[in-house]
Order: sequence, then C-alpha cells, then structure tokens
Amino acid sequence: MTIAAVLFDLDGTLVDSLDDLTDAVNHMLAGFGRHRLEPVQVRQLVGKGARNLVQRALATDSPGEIDRGLTAFTEFNALHIADKSRLYPGARDLLQQLAADGIRMAVISNKQEALSRLILKTLEVDAFFDIIAGGDTFAEMKPSPLPLARVVEKFGCSPAEAVMVGDSINDIQAGNRAGVSTIGCRWGYGGSEELHGADFQATSPADIFSIITRAAIL
Repeated sequence: MTIAAVLFDLDGTLVDSLDDLTDAVNHMLAGFGRHRLEPVQVRQLVGKGARNLVQRALATDSPGEIDRGLTAFTEFNALHIADKSRLYPGARDLLQQLAADGIRMAVISNKQEALSRLILKTLEVDAFFDIIAGGDTFAEMKPSPLPLARVVEKFGCSPAEAVMVGDSINDIQAGNRAGVSTIGCRWGYGGSEELHGADFQATSPADIFSIITRAAIL
C-alpha cells in the first residue's frame, strides 16, 4: 500500500521544546509561590495537553487554580514560543523529502492549536503541513483516534495509507485505534516502554523516510 499521508506529533517528535515548556511552567509556578521544576520533571508532564500539564505541575484539583495557571502558562509560552526550541536534527530534511515525494503532511498535537501553529511558523516549517491540529481542534485529543480519523478523512485517503509518527504512548495508541501504522520516535519525551506497541521505531528523523518507504511495500 502506498503511503499518502504522514501525521506528525509535535513536541518531542519534530521539535525539542522542553526548555521553553519548562520556562513557561516555572513562570506559572512562580505566580503561586511554588518551587521551580527541572526539565526532567517537566518532561514527565508533557503529552496530554496544557491543562493536564498545569494541573499536574500545581498538584491541584481546584478548577480556579488550574484556570489561573493555564492562563499564565499559555500567555508566557506564546511570548517565548521558540526562545530555546529547535527542530530536531534532520527534521527539516525529512519534511523536504516527504514533500518532494508528494506525501501530504499534518501535525496532530495535544498542544493547543494556536501554539502549535505559532511554533511551526516561528521555526519556518508551517508551510509543509496541509493540516495543523491541536488538542483543542477536535472534541477529543490523543490517545483518542478521533483526531487521526478526522485528518485522514480530510486528506481523502484510507487509514492504511497513513502513518502516525510520535514519541509517546498517546501517539501510538491513537494510531493503533485509528487503524493507522505507527512509527515511534526514540529521541522524544516518552519512555522506551511507551513505544512497544508501535509498528516501527526510529532512532532519528533521518530513519523515518526509509521506514515509510519500506512500509509502503510491505
């Protein structure tokens, strides 16, 4: 089956944004008089959207505190979206290769859509993607298969013609539930155990094109 569409996760897959996310979390925590977190701690909070990240960073179930924290986090992150964030080595080359082969691309992130668009534009890769979806674009976010199913429908291809590329269990579960092949990124924020259910695993962005080419003939 020919691969017609590649669906990418964002943070930990295409972009190493951990330092900027850590700065935004610590800015938010400072407003509550809380202690700073280290990047290794923030890394464990990433993957299920900003609200979940803020709730876990604050260790609170108070809707008011979560709302206040989310506002502080989001506003700071938007102002400093790519102070330190960078594309992973080889990511831009991969996007260029896929585009040259006529493969359509989308980003499906659990980061808010506006912030996803902003970081991709700031890093000058937004034009590669026909669709950019965030955790607030659809009624559900990954690991629900709904975002993937909607994007595949918009592309007009079958799930068998699409591949989900991501670094966490949310990406792999969403792909498996949507009937989409999955590539687990071993350089990202998710632990290696999160990628056990992936159809393929990549050790660098440079691996992904060859995996997609091989998958197309399996």
